[in-house]
Amino acid sequence: MIGPGVLLGLAVTGQAQPVPAILSAIAVGGSVYWLSQRSQATDVGPSPGAALTPAAAAEEIPPFASILDRLPDPLMVISAEEADDLTGRRFLFANAVARDLFKIQHQGALLVTAVRNPRVLEAVDEALFGGVEGVVEFETGGAQGRAWLAHARPLRETSGRSRLALLALRDETDARRSERTRADFLANASHELRTPLASLSGFIETLRGHAKDDPGARDKFLAIMLAQAERMSRLIDDLMSLSRIELNEHIAPLGRVDLAMAAVDVIDALAPQAREKVVTFDPVLPPRGGAVVDGDRDQIIQVIQNLIDNAIKYTPEGGVVRIEIFPGLGAEAAAAARDPIASRLSLLTPDHDAGERYAVLRVTDRGPGLAREHLPRLTERFYRVEGQKSGERSGTGLGLAIVKHIMNRHRGGMTVESVQGEGATFGVYLPMAKGAGDPAPIPPPVAAEA
Repeated sequence: MIGPGVLLGLAVTGQAQPVPAILSAIAVGGSVYWLSQRSQATDVGPSPGAALTPAAAAEEIPPFASILDRLPDPLMVISAEEADDLTGRRFLFANAVARDLFKIQHQGALLVTAVRNPRVLEAVDEALFGGVEGVVEFETGGAQGRAWLAHARPLRETSGRSRLALLALRDETDARRSERTRADFLANASHELRTPLASLSGFIETLRGHAKDDPGARDKFLAIMLAQAERMSRLIDDLMSLSRIELNEHIAPLGRVDLAMAAVDVIDALAPQAREKVVTFDPVLPPRGGAVVDGDRDQIIQVIQNLIDNAIKYTPEGGVVRIEIFPGLGAEAAAAARDPIASRLSLLTPDHDAGERYAVLRVTDRGPGLAREHLPRLTERFYRVEGQKSGERSGTGLGLAIVKHIMNRHRGGMTVESVQGEGATFGVYLPMAKGAGDPAPIPPPVAAEA
């Protein structure tokens, strides 16, 4: 207000012309008032609809490391200094999925301690020192193998000596399994259905020809045709079941199953078949709730049914099929030999954590047994031991293959023991459900008690 006051004072004393001085005072006073109001509005802050300042916007954006840490695919940044120093490739960053997949303990860990695939390491080197992008397909080992697509890309060099490369992985397991399952299904179906279809065509031609007026031959051929049609139906059902299991084999089941109660249900369901064969059951089962495992009930029922069904087929009339369940065993005890004189083989060994407890199911028949050379091939599709008959209701050769794939999905194991002329024992073991009571382990009987 000093400026307008000076102008008015000059006009009053006659040192300035009154009209111009008064107009100038009004103009200066209005300008000062407008500037003071704008300054107050700025001090209060931006209006609700105003854009955020850069500093405020930066506070709203989460750190990029936090964003990358929550990505569903493994992502790693690799640093290196010298091309000749093969042990100098280190993890500068790895998100949570990558740390869990490769068991990376800390920043700066060596690349070669986590990733050992030569093609992936070569692609990383080319990205680090050649500036070349690369794509590599590889598979991780173990019982639960997975297929991966690795992308290695160079990053801009830092101000220091270190070079950086980005290694990103994408899980291709589902796509590869779908392709493999479809190809296997078509190959197996075309191969196994060819024989019964040829038989049906031949009998149809015979019935349309010289045997059409022969009632005895007609009844005989129709019975054979019915058996072949039933075999094709069972074959297609087993192939479809195996394809579905293989498709989801890498996805762990989420349910809980009482293994003993599941065995009781299967024994009740197969009782008519056992009576027809004059075979009896000898179950040795824990009490209800004593052998609760993580698993899919329908698939576990299928495992038990396939094993007991095979035992009934190969046990002679008047024989006994023994079903035993032992909960709370460690991995070594679960897979341990039962009969020291038997030929034995582990058909499936799971990747297990230290301290994991298992429930073991064993099914023993009193059939002809198996020679040692046949054991490694028992879980192959359509494999049958030459010279052995399984009765009028022949199998499809897929039962044990289905059992193995189900057990692999359940992170379990599978064993076989056999003595020629005395029978065979098939065993499966599954991880027990956590917090399910942790029952005291029941040791399996020794050979003398069996």
